[in-house]
Amino acid sequence: MIDKKPHIKPYLYGMLAGFGAISLSIIFFFLIYRFDGFGDAISTLTGILMPFIYGAVIAYLLKPVCNTIEAFLRRFIPEKMKGLINALSVTFTILFGLLLVYALFMMIVPQLITSVTTLYYTAQRNFAKFVQWANHVEFFEQNTQIMDLLNSAYDTVSTSIDTLVKTKLLPSMQNILSGAALGVLNVVVVLKNLVIGIIVAVYMLASRKRFVQQGKMVLYSVVKPRWASLITEEVKYADRMFGGFINGKILDSAIIGLLCYIGCLIFKFPSALLVSVIIGVTNVIPFFGPFIGAIPATLLILIQNPIKALWFVLFVLVLQQLDGNIIGPKILGNTTGLSSFWVLFAILLFGGLWGFAGMIVGVPLFAVIYDVIKKLVIHGLRRNEELDMLNTYHDNFGDPEDDSPAPEAPAQTPSADKT
Repeated sequence: MIDKKPHIKPYLYGMLAGFGAISLSIIFFFLIYRFDGFGDAISTLTGILMPFIYGAVIAYLLKPVCNTIEAFLRRFIPEKMKGLINALSVTFTILFGLLLVYALFMMIVPQLITSVTTLYYTAQRNFAKFVQWANHVEFFEQNTQIMDLLNSAYDTVSTSIDTLVKTKLLPSMQNILSGAALGVLNVVVVLKNLVIGIIVAVYMLASRKRFVQQGKMVLYSVVKPRWASLITEEVKYADRMFGGFINGKILDSAIIGLLCYIGCLIFKFPSALLVSVIIGVTNVIPFFGPFIGAIPATLLILIQNPIKALWFVLFVLVLQQLDGNIIGPKILGNTTGLSSFWVLFAILLFGGLWGFAGMIVGVPLFAVIYDVIKKLVIHGLRRNEELDMLNTYHDNFGDPEDDSPAPEAPAQTPSADKT
């Protein structure tokens, strides 16, 4: 039977697909935001699998080190002893990670404690000096209102500290001890998850190639080979995106923190190590990191030495220019391929959803989503024979390093046998 209205089918299919997508989205958000039991179940499952999450993160961060050590060992150990190569590479990788954490802990934590203690006493001493100086300035002496305000503020601060200790802190020792016990319990749980996570990371590093092959077999058994190949390529792209961006950003931030510490020592900025740790850690966050770190670091120096705080702001501006124009591009390059607008969008979106971790993983995650959507758009334009629109867009706005997509070659029919 001939369809009298064949032009209606594409619109009908489009309406059904759009209705289905909207319905699934509504159901998904309804499950998340309306069913408390569903959210509780997800939280419970996440808590149970937390050691495996820790282990996966540790294994993923140490994977490049493990691959490098394995490639080095293959030069000296025969291929037939690949079990020994794998065991040695995993062992050396875990030892490298533990020694690195131990070295950072021993170098940073004692000096951080010293910096914080010095900062407290310096701020207290400077405040007392300011009040004493104000009492001998002629302008303040003649203005009794300002003098009364300063003296009352100083007395209020001193009295408030004594009152806090005597009336609130001491009577609440039982609650503090209970909270401390709960905090100790939480620390024990975190340490337990971390220890189990390290063991999981050992297994994941040792079996990483086996897991990859198992995943490919499952994928090719579920979907058609064409779609399995596309999914495999996208997973490889996501791995390159996350691995290159996160590891590169950590290395870049470590270099910036080290340069900041050297500069603070040269220019004799106070709390050099504490300030450098803040600058290095916040530099992991793209786009906003330099500003987030510069504000508290400047305030720390401002409390101790206002003049040097101004010079520190200039020093941070020079350091960030060095990072943005030389160090960052050398290490990261154009890893994500996203414009500044989409980088800002990804940081705000995923930072609002997942906090500090979302700011870090949001950019590579959005880059993967962006790549999937781009490939779907190209596939749709090619299917609808509208590649001219894509070529026009590429000529006007595309990256010169990108290749303009070419139309697919038409399928060739088998030729007749030559006689």
